Amino acid sequence: MQSAESNYQGVWGNRIGFGQRLALLVIDFLKGYTTEGAPLYAPGVVDAVAQTPALIQAARDAGIPVIHTRILYLAENCADGGMWVKKSPVMKGMVEGNVLAEFCDGVAPEKGELVIVKQYASAFFGTSLASHLHAQGIDTVVLAGCSTSGCIRASAVDAVQHGFRTIVVRDCVGDRHPDPHNANLFDIDSKYGDVVSREEAIAEIAKVKSDCP
Repeated sequence: MQSAESNYQGVWGNRIGFGQRLALLVIDFLKGYTTEGAPLYAPGVVDAVAQTPALIQAARDAGIPVIHTRILYLAENCADGGMWVKKSPVMKGMVEGNVLAEFCDGVAPEKGELVIVKQYASAFFGTSLASHLHAQGIDTVVLAGCSTSGCIRASAVDAVQHGFRTIVVRDCVGDRHPDPHNANLFDIDSKYGDVVSREEAIAEIAKVKSDCP
């Protein structure tokens, strides 16, 4: 049987590249994914969190907007999570007052950075994110966060559908198991955006900084 790479070659996998105005979107780096024993604990996310501070700092140094998202349910019994929390009741832990719903140390928002509160997988669904980015003239979103097969994939698909160049930083996204992680990175890179290393992303961010007057 053909490998996936051979099967896709010449059909999928075109490169979109970085545009002129970037934003870094840090998706759901919450303690529930990095606390051993928690239902959502994902070793791959622990690794991703460790890799991400340098990426965030590069964006801050370059004056690139850093936007954070978090899942947070406000309605009784997480009713604002709709059908998703019925399918995935583990998400009901994402409520105010639960330490597992707080941002991970080292990648938390700084004062003045936008935090998007969402109830579903995509950072764009039911939020003002797309309007905010368009109003700022952003043409490229760089994604870090978790999980690769869930909120990263959903956000990547919605990002390209909203007209943004979509870049996923391989080292700075994670999942609970390497198989869905790798499969979804392959699929995103093939159809929805470019998957790049942290070093490549930081180099592109540095170019933006060097172009600033």
